Amino acid sequence: MADDYDYDLFTIGGGSGGVRASRIAASHGAKVALAEEFRVGGTCVIRGCVPKKMLVYGAHFAEDLEDCEKFGWSIEGKSFDWVKLRDHVQKDIDRLNGAYTDTLENHDVEIFHERAEITGDHEITLASGKTVTAKYILVATGARPHVPDCPGHEHGITSNEAFHLDAIPERILIAGGGYIANEFAGIFNEFGSKVTIINRSDTLLRSYDESLRDRLLQISMMKGIDFRFHAEFRCIEKLDNGKLKVSMTNHDDMEVDCVMFATGRLPNTEGLGLDTIGVELGDKGEIKVDRFSKTNVDYVYAVGDVTDRVQLTPVAIREGQAFADTVFGSGDPVAVDHSCIPSAVFSHPPIAAVGMTEGEAKNQLGNVKVYISDFRAMKNVVADRHERSLYKMICDAGNDRIVGIHMIGPEAPEIMQAAAVAVKAGLTKADFDATTAIHPTMAEELVLLK
Repeated sequence: MADDYDYDLFTIGGGSGGVRASRIAASHGAKVALAEEFRVGGTCVIRGCVPKKMLVYGAHFAEDLEDCEKFGWSIEGKSFDWVKLRDHVQKDIDRLNGAYTDTLENHDVEIFHERAEITGDHEITLASGKTVTAKYILVATGARPHVPDCPGHEHGITSNEAFHLDAIPERILIAGGGYIANEFAGIFNEFGSKVTIINRSDTLLRSYDESLRDRLLQISMMKGIDFRFHAEFRCIEKLDNGKLKVSMTNHDDMEVDCVMFATGRLPNTEGLGLDTIGVELGDKGEIKVDRFSKTNVDYVYAVGDVTDRVQLTPVAIREGQAFADTVFGSGDPVAVDHSCIPSAVFSHPPIAAVGMTEGEAKNQLGNVKVYISDFRAMKNVVADRHERSLYKMICDAGNDRIVGIHMIGPEAPEIMQAAAVAVKAGLTKADFDATTAIHPTMAEELVLLK
């Protein structure tokens, strides 16, 4: 391709979006290099959704071991070894790091295991001092946990450190109301911690349907998780006995063994030299891009969390693919459709959703129809576990088209993936009604809604 540069594409960041973009660009014939200062795989693979899901699986066994007695099983001397699980998870992360690295190398992508900075027009300088040039530069550096600016914040941890704890804390305070806070609350609670969530507002998971939010709060409290709303940190003090004394607004002080911050994520744009070539940033430091992931600088693109469009791994992967196909492919330009993206919260129980909430649908469409199934899963009935699932379907009353599906209950994310295809395709409630149920399943509730 370009003979005037060392590379056709230089990617800064080896996460899901950067790896996909680099691999696809190379498959189109581009000469590609990638710089990653930590480990190839990024947040999701190394310190995010993949290891977290492994911990979620481990946490579910706590209730399964209780429930199994109702199904005739007797298990003597059961115990939990956090270090064993922690180390086994990290071993698998090492495997995935190697797999991602092999994928790049098999596509002849040159990997620099060091930090990279844009130091001039089409120019990148590596931490080692080596300077290279590229026709196109892709920034895919992701995001990092936000840490509140309060006295003593250095005594807390984030989700990054949660995977490497020496022991499960006896008492943990988790700050935040989003998916990370609720997921880790469920994990630590099942592992035996006394969990308290504090949040600046009185709303959890604000982007999800209100019915699901209320149900998760109800179930979480039933499981023993405490909540302190309208609370902000005043200070965190480390005591002589190693415990942490936390002072907050509107609530009494409390003493815990660990404070975890899950208060959002900030784009990683500092120190990349973006200002050197005039790349425009948003108010949160995010890289501003158009629908094709191009910045205001013609040869610089950005994908994934660093753009703060939708902070989800599959979205970053799609953006990386679309970028590579657009810039290096032979077809028409490709833009990612960021509407109607399904998502999940791996809480206990999990939440899954696609499309508009009831409130959003009423605001945008005016007249809507809402169908709800509020039931107890068969497994919970037999186990005598008083935990109810909730499925909710939102339809445009004018044409019967399904504009949103929202679920909380066992295996909700697994069920939602297929349902999301139907919503994306614009199917109607009548299409679901005409589909024969698979019985007995939880998923059949979707075609039996009244």
